[in-house]
Amino acid sequence: MNERTRLLDDLVSRFPGVPREAVLKEDLLRTGIAFDASALTDNESGEVKPKSYFIFSFDHKPLKELGEAALRRPPEEIALTGGPFGLRRTIVSVRLNPGSPYRVARGEDGTLTLSLEDRPFADVEFPPMPEYYRHRLENGKSVMEIAPTIQWGYLIYLTVLRLCQYFGAKEECQFCDINHNWRQHKQAGRPYTGVKPVEEVLEALAIINRYDVAGTSHAYTLTGGSVTSEVDGLKEAEFYGRYAQAIEEAFPGRWIGKVVAQALPPEEAKIFREHGIQIYHPNYEVWDERIFRHVSPGKQRYVGREEWHRRILEARDIFGARNVIPNFVAGVEMARPYGFATVDEAIASTAEGLDWFMSRGVTPRFTTWCPEPATPLGKANPEGAPLEYHVRLLGVYRETLERHGHKPPPGYGPAGPGRAVFSVSSFMDSLEGLDDRSFDADTTRAELPEVTAG
Repeated sequence: MNERTRLLDDLVSRFPGVPREAVLKEDLLRTGIAFDASALTDNESGEVKPKSYFIFSFDHKPLKELGEAALRRPPEEIALTGGPFGLRRTIVSVRLNPGSPYRVARGEDGTLTLSLEDRPFADVEFPPMPEYYRHRLENGKSVMEIAPTIQWGYLIYLTVLRLCQYFGAKEECQFCDINHNWRQHKQAGRPYTGVKPVEEVLEALAIINRYDVAGTSHAYTLTGGSVTSEVDGLKEAEFYGRYAQAIEEAFPGRWIGKVVAQALPPEEAKIFREHGIQIYHPNYEVWDERIFRHVSPGKQRYVGREEWHRRILEARDIFGARNVIPNFVAGVEMARPYGFATVDEAIASTAEGLDWFMSRGVTPRFTTWCPEPATPLGKANPEGAPLEYHVRLLGVYRETLERHGHKPPPGYGPAGPGRAVFSVSSFMDSLEGLDDRSFDADTTRAELPEVTAG
């Protein structure tokens, strides 16, 4: 048994309350996956849905160092089953790492296999090319460029602003490569629209709506870089709000509307709600006060940690507490040079933050940190955070959720191993038995409070 296999077996045995599917998924997300040439796709001309680079690179190497994988894209996600862990269906976002101990290859019989340290570890399924990806906008742009879907088709990801106005070393979040990702795609000659026109978004959504006959897509997320001044003459809430207004007028009730934006004052956040947004993600990134100042200097400069948290709580009166879902990037708590030195310290800090929010009715969620090489923290921490941290966090998250009587946050599809579709962390996979279908496949609209003063 090799080193990584021993690590997985050890953590699965030590933390039996965390599904083994979630343990493996966290390792794949923090470590990345290598793809044999036999397992690469034909981009938008083949039968496999290719990786869209929907907001960040989520890769461990820049495009110019990915070789053939930069020309023939890997799939957007993979679904894993079977293997020595007897995996229930587990959907994992693809993060490329040519040096990963995990490799996907296609056998002579056409079957796909995930290997760990050269030993078969799981059967692999690629997402099929959706029919709506085969159709283009009138100007020739692809649907994948304007309105890619992730989470096995559940979520339409609308990064309508591909650049962030937190810019440079003194403002950019130290783990975030949104600006670099835009630059590398432009340098490679790839289509990568900086500001997506409202008309193009609506046209792409019309194509999805027409050809998604199975009704696989259930939600859309409006997001992009933070706006500290203006874009198209509009401040942040007005800029993103205009897309929500246009979408809800054109497709009333078709999808759950979500927005990822800064923690805005109530009078500005209310604009999202008035335009039909149901779920608000004012992401706080990391809990610890000292680490926050270093890791998110732009957020500290323009808003400040205390004010950010206050605005999150104020948003409860606008969207309803359950529909305010701030994200944190799990793992940056341990990133050198600012992070905690031990797993115990990092877990204690994050647990404090989870308890603080959940005791006030707000249920955070998290994504698993990918140490992208163009970021300061990625350069300093190419291995990411220890897997033990991620596994223990899943246990703490569930325990805190149950202690405060919360359900899984809405808008992410079903919960539990074998059912979850959220692909950039395994927090939904780890919530077996806690599923709540109020925003799930059978329902696209939820009862929300009237807009009230913040």
